[in-house]
Amino acid sequence: MKKFLLFVLALLPVLNAGAQSRFAKYLDQAENAPFVVVDKQALKLTLVDPQGEPIKEYGISVAVNYGPKKVRGDHKTPEGTFKINQLLNAKGLSHDFKDGKGPIPDAYGPWFLRLDVPGFRDIGIHGTPFPESIGTRATEGCVRMRNEDILDLKARVKVGTVVIILPDAVEKS
Repeated sequence: MKKFLLFVLALLPVLNAGAQSRFAKYLDQAENAPFVVVDKQALKLTLVDPQGEPIKEYGISVAVNYGPKKVRGDHKTPEGTFKINQLLNAKGLSHDFKDGKGPIPDAYGPWFLRLDVPGFRDIGIHGTPFPESIGTRATEGCVRMRNEDILDLKARVKVGTVVIILPDAVEKS
Protein backbone atom coordinates (compact mmCIF):
# COMPACT_ATOMS: atom_id res chain seq x y z
CA MET A 1 0.00 0.00 0.00
CA LYS A 2 2.85 2.37 0.88
CA LYS A 3 4.53 1.73 -2.52
CA PHE A 4 1.25 2.39 -4.31
CA LEU A 5 0.76 5.68 -2.46
CA LEU A 6 4.32 6.76 -3.33
CA PHE A 7 3.66 5.83 -6.96
CA VAL A 8 0.47 7.95 -7.08
CA LEU A 9 2.22 10.90 -5.42
CA ALA A 10 5.03 10.66 -7.97
CA LEU A 11 2.48 10.73 -10.82
CA LEU A 12 0.56 13.79 -9.58
CA PRO A 13 2.70 16.38 -11.39
CA VAL A 14 2.30 14.42 -14.64
CA LEU A 15 -1.45 14.07 -14.18
CA ASN A 16 -1.86 17.76 -13.36
CA ALA A 17 0.29 18.87 -16.33
CA GLY A 18 -2.60 18.13 -18.68
CA ALA A 19 -5.13 19.93 -16.52
CA GLN A 20 -5.80 23.52 -17.52
CA SER A 21 -7.75 26.28 -15.92
CA ARG A 22 -11.16 26.86 -17.46
CA PHE A 23 -9.84 30.33 -18.41
CA ALA A 24 -6.63 29.13 -20.12
CA LYS A 25 -8.30 29.29 -23.54
CA TYR A 26 -8.43 33.09 -23.24
CA LEU A 27 -4.73 33.61 -22.48
CA ASP A 28 -3.81 34.62 -26.02
CA GLN A 29 -6.19 37.59 -25.73
CA ALA A 30 -4.95 38.71 -22.32
CA GLU A 31 -1.44 39.98 -23.11
CA ASN A 32 0.23 38.24 -20.12
CA ALA A 33 -1.62 40.36 -17.56
CA PRO A 34 -4.65 39.85 -15.33
CA PHE A 35 -7.90 39.99 -17.29
CA VAL A 36 -11.65 39.88 -16.73
CA VAL A 37 -14.14 37.29 -18.01
CA VAL A 38 -17.84 38.20 -17.90
CA ASP A 39 -20.15 35.19 -18.12
CA LYS A 40 -23.60 36.55 -19.02
CA GLN A 41 -25.24 33.14 -18.61
CA ALA A 42 -23.86 32.50 -15.13
CA LEU A 43 -24.15 36.19 -14.12
CA LYS A 44 -20.54 36.10 -12.89
CA LEU A 45 -17.50 38.28 -13.49
CA THR A 46 -14.16 36.61 -12.86
CA LEU A 47 -10.82 38.34 -12.46
CA VAL A 48 -8.21 35.96 -13.90
CA ASP A 49 -4.43 35.92 -13.40
CA PRO A 50 -1.96 35.85 -16.33
CA GLN A 51 -1.73 32.05 -16.08
CA GLY A 52 -5.49 31.62 -16.53
CA GLU A 53 -6.31 30.91 -12.89
CA PRO A 54 -9.27 32.69 -11.26
CA ILE A 55 -8.31 35.31 -8.68
CA LYS A 56 -11.78 36.43 -7.61
CA GLU A 57 -15.37 35.94 -8.75
CA TYR A 58 -18.19 38.48 -8.38
CA GLY A 59 -21.94 38.33 -8.93
CA ILE A 60 -23.22 40.68 -11.63
CA SER A 61 -26.27 41.87 -13.50
CA VAL A 62 -26.29 42.19 -17.28
CA ALA A 63 -28.78 43.46 -19.86
CA VAL A 64 -32.40 42.46 -19.83
CA ASN A 65 -32.28 41.19 -23.43
CA TYR A 66 -30.19 38.30 -24.75
CA GLY A 67 -27.65 38.37 -27.56
CA PRO A 68 -24.91 40.79 -28.59
CA LYS A 69 -25.42 44.55 -28.48
CA LYS A 70 -26.22 45.84 -31.96
CA VAL A 71 -27.88 49.23 -31.56
CA ARG A 72 -28.26 51.86 -28.87
CA GLY A 73 -31.30 51.15 -26.71
CA ASP A 74 -31.55 47.41 -27.49
CA HIS A 75 -30.91 46.54 -23.82
CA LYS A 76 -28.24 43.97 -24.71
CA THR A 77 -24.75 43.54 -23.26
CA PRO A 78 -22.00 43.43 -25.90
CA GLU A 79 -20.08 40.22 -26.53
CA GLY A 80 -16.43 39.88 -27.43
CA THR A 81 -13.03 41.11 -26.31
CA PHE A 82 -12.64 44.71 -25.17
CA LYS A 83 -10.30 46.79 -23.05
CA ILE A 84 -10.98 49.14 -20.19
CA ASN A 85 -10.28 52.59 -21.63
CA GLN A 86 -11.24 54.75 -18.64
CA LEU A 87 -11.58 54.41 -14.87
CA LEU A 88 -14.23 57.04 -14.19
CA ASN A 89 -15.04 58.23 -10.68
CA ALA A 90 -18.83 57.95 -10.93
CA LYS A 91 -19.78 59.49 -7.58
CA GLY A 92 -22.53 62.01 -8.16
CA LEU A 93 -23.45 60.82 -11.68
CA SER A 94 -27.16 60.31 -12.16
CA HIS A 95 -29.18 58.38 -14.72
CA ASP A 96 -32.87 58.16 -15.59
CA PHE A 97 -33.78 54.49 -16.01
CA LYS A 98 -37.12 55.51 -17.60
CA ASP A 99 -39.04 53.73 -14.85
CA GLY A 100 -41.00 56.78 -13.73
CA LYS A 101 -38.69 57.52 -10.80
CA GLY A 102 -36.69 60.18 -12.63
CA PRO A 103 -32.92 60.62 -12.42
CA ILE A 104 -31.30 58.39 -9.78
CA PRO A 105 -28.29 59.94 -8.01
CA ASP A 106 -25.13 57.81 -7.91
CA ALA A 107 -26.70 55.51 -10.50
CA TYR A 108 -23.32 53.96 -11.35
CA GLY A 109 -22.00 53.51 -7.83
CA PRO A 110 -18.51 54.73 -7.03
CA TRP A 111 -16.78 53.71 -10.31
CA PHE A 112 -17.57 53.29 -13.99
CA LEU A 113 -14.97 51.21 -15.86
CA ARG A 114 -15.61 52.29 -19.45
CA LEU A 115 -15.04 49.68 -22.17
CA ASP A 116 -13.85 50.30 -25.73
CA VAL A 117 -16.96 48.87 -27.40
CA PRO A 118 -16.93 50.04 -31.04
CA GLY A 119 -19.91 52.25 -31.81
CA PHE A 120 -20.85 52.72 -28.15
CA ARG A 121 -19.33 55.23 -25.74
CA ASP A 122 -21.13 54.48 -22.50
CA ILE A 123 -20.81 50.73 -22.00
CA GLY A 124 -18.93 49.62 -18.94
CA ILE A 125 -18.69 47.80 -15.66
CA HIS A 126 -20.04 49.81 -12.74
CA GLY A 127 -21.62 49.82 -9.30
CA THR A 128 -25.30 50.24 -8.53
CA PRO A 129 -27.82 51.73 -6.12
CA PHE A 130 -29.83 48.52 -6.71
CA PRO A 131 -27.82 45.67 -5.11
CA GLU A 132 -30.93 43.47 -5.24
CA SER A 133 -30.55 43.40 -9.04
CA ILE A 134 -27.29 41.42 -8.84
CA GLY A 135 -27.88 37.89 -10.10
CA THR A 136 -30.60 39.04 -12.51
CA ARG A 137 -30.86 40.43 -16.02
CA ALA A 138 -31.75 44.04 -15.28
CA THR A 139 -29.45 46.50 -17.06
CA GLU A 140 -29.67 48.54 -20.25
CA GLY A 141 -26.42 46.98 -21.51
CA CYS A 142 -23.69 47.51 -18.92
CA VAL A 143 -22.30 45.02 -16.44
CA ARG A 144 -23.52 45.97 -12.96
CA MET A 145 -21.79 44.99 -9.70
CA ARG A 146 -22.35 45.61 -6.00
CA ASN A 147 -20.62 48.83 -4.96
CA GLU A 148 -18.19 47.03 -2.65
CA ASP A 149 -17.31 44.67 -5.51
CA ILE A 150 -16.64 47.44 -8.05
CA LEU A 151 -14.35 49.07 -5.46
CA ASP A 152 -12.45 45.80 -5.11
CA LEU A 153 -12.26 45.19 -8.87
CA LYS A 154 -11.19 48.78 -9.61
CA ALA A 155 -8.24 48.35 -7.24
CA ARG A 156 -7.12 45.27 -9.23
CA VAL A 157 -7.44 46.53 -12.83
CA LYS A 158 -6.13 49.43 -14.90
CA VAL A 159 -6.70 51.17 -18.21
CA GLY A 160 -5.85 48.57 -20.84
CA THR A 161 -7.09 45.55 -18.86
CA VAL A 162 -8.71 43.05 -21.24
CA VAL A 163 -12.40 42.26 -20.64
CA ILE A 164 -13.85 39.20 -22.38
CA ILE A 165 -17.66 39.10 -22.43
CA LEU A 166 -18.89 35.60 -23.26
CA PRO A 167 -21.90 35.23 -25.53
CA ASP A 168 -25.35 34.15 -24.47
CA ALA A 169 -26.02 30.52 -25.43
CA VAL A 170 -29.37 31.37 -27.00
CA GLU A 171 -30.72 34.68 -28.18
CA LYS A 172 -34.11 34.99 -26.47
CA SER A 173 -35.22 38.44 -27.49
